[in-house]
Amino acid sequence: MQNFKAYRIFTEDGAIVSRLVETSLNDLDAGEVVLKTAYSSVNYKDALAATGAGKVIRRFPCIGGIDVSGVVESSADSRFRKGDEVIVTSYDLGVSHDGGYAEYVRVPAAWVVPLPKGLSLFDAMAIGTAGYTAALAIHIMEQNDLKPVNGNVVVTGATGGVASIGIDMLAKLGYRVVAITGKDGEHDYLRKLGAVEVLSRHKLEMGTRPLEKPVWAGALDSVGGEQLAWLIRSMQPNGVIASFGNAGGVELHTTVLPFILRGVRLLGVDSAYTEMPLRRTIWARLASDLRPRHLAEITQTVRLEQLPTVFEKILKAQSRGRTVVKI
Repeated sequence: MQNFKAYRIFTEDGAIVSRLVETSLNDLDAGEVVLKTAYSSVNYKDALAATGAGKVIRRFPCIGGIDVSGVVESSADSRFRKGDEVIVTSYDLGVSHDGGYAEYVRVPAAWVVPLPKGLSLFDAMAIGTAGYTAALAIHIMEQNDLKPVNGNVVVTGATGGVASIGIDMLAKLGYRVVAITGKDGEHDYLRKLGAVEVLSRHKLEMGTRPLEKPVWAGALDSVGGEQLAWLIRSMQPNGVIASFGNAGGVELHTTVLPFILRGVRLLGVDSAYTEMPLRRTIWARLASDLRPRHLAEITQTVRLEQLPTVFEKILKAQSRGRTVVKI
C-alpha cells in the first residue's frame, strides 16, 4: 500500500504541535481491522488534543481524531469483511491509538460498530461522538423516568456539538426544550433545531439559596461549574440531570439538599468506554427514533488541511454544531 495522508500530533521541545504528514500502514498502531476512511469529525476533545490546550493525548506521536467512519479494507476478525461499512468512536482512538484523521485507520475489532441501516457514513460522522453522547445521555435519563409530560428540559452550552444534536433529539421525542447559550446571535438557530425558548447565559439569575424555584424536569449539561450547581438547585422533584462536559469548570459546589429533599438525580455520562451491547443499542436508536432531523443545518464539512482553523474556532467558542472531516 502506498503512503497516505494523516494528521499527526507530536511533542517537540516541550510543546504539543500537530501537522499533516505522509505515513504508511506499517506505521499505524496494531489492530485486527483496517478501514479505508470516508469521514471523521471534530470534537472539543480533538481540539484540546491537537493544540495541547488540554492534557488529552497519552502517547506521542499519535494521529488525531476520536471518530471515524469508513469501509473495511481488510479484517483478521470473522465478524467483519472487506467492503463492510463501519463506525469507530472514542475508546483510545486519537488519544493513545492512531485515530481517524488519516486515509487509512487500523483498530481493534472490539471497537468496531457496523453502520446501522438508515445512516450513511457521512451521517455517522455528522453525529459522531457528540451525537452519540447526547443520545446516550437521553437514553440514561429516560431510564431514570424522564418523560415529556414531566416538564421542561434545559440544555446548556446550546450551540455546542453535543447540545445542538441533543436539542434536535429531545424536540423530536416530544420534549419541551429550553436552550441556554452565551451567543445571543444564535437564538434563531436554536429555535430551528427545536428549542421553544432560548435564554441568554448573560442574563441568568441563578440565586444562591440551597434550593431555588423548581423549574426543570431534566437537563443536558455540557458546562459544569457554577451553571451545573444552579441546575441542581433549580430542578423539580425527581428531576434528572445528565452531566457530560466541563466548559464552565471542573469544580462543583453544591449541597445535599436537592438530592435528599427533592430526589434530584445527577447522572454522569461517559461515552468513551460504553460496553458494546449498549453502544450498539444507542447507534440503533441514532438510526431510528433518535436520528437528528437537522444534520444539514448543524453540520459543516472541511478537509484535513483545514483542521487548525477549526480547532482555533472551537477553543475560542466561535463555532457551532458539528464539523465533519472529509478524508
